[in-house]
Amino acid sequence: MEQIVLIGPPGAGKSTVGRLLAAEIDGEFVDSDELIAKRAGKSISDIFLIDGEPAFRAMEREAVAQALSSGAAVVALGGGAILDTASYELLAAHPGVIYLEVSISNAAGRVGFNRERPLLLGNPRQQWIALLEQRRERYEKLAKQRFSTDNKKAKEVVVEIVAALR
Repeated sequence: MEQIVLIGPPGAGKSTVGRLLAAEIDGEFVDSDELIAKRAGKSISDIFLIDGEPAFRAMEREAVAQALSSGAAVVALGGGAILDTASYELLAAHPGVIYLEVSISNAAGRVGFNRERPLLLGNPRQQWIALLEQRRERYEKLAKQRFSTDNKKAKEVVVEIVAALR
């Protein structure tokens, strides 16, 4: 089975589904945000607040390239990874990109719209909607397959993905 790369907005379940999917197919899981936090020695929100978004995006570009070349069976990318031109080009050439779709009503309960998500500060619902509008076209263009995570447990989404890939 080729490497699976999960993209989508905050709250779509990329990390949760990714971990379960990797376990289901007995493969390694890599989360680009975890790579960034580990390398920086601080949380994603601290990177945004202390170093700024441009510094985070530069770290993210490196983490995406590292994750895609890691040989991991499943890779989960941060919601904004698709905005970077170099990352977008890597993903456009990748055969295993899956877009996890989610509605605002389902994302709200998962994200909690808390301060750990720096791009959702202020009016988190409006910010989330604006982020999705800015990114949706790229998610859709990159996706080889799409799965809705609305009103589903992560395990149910994993079952759907595995069935589609077999």
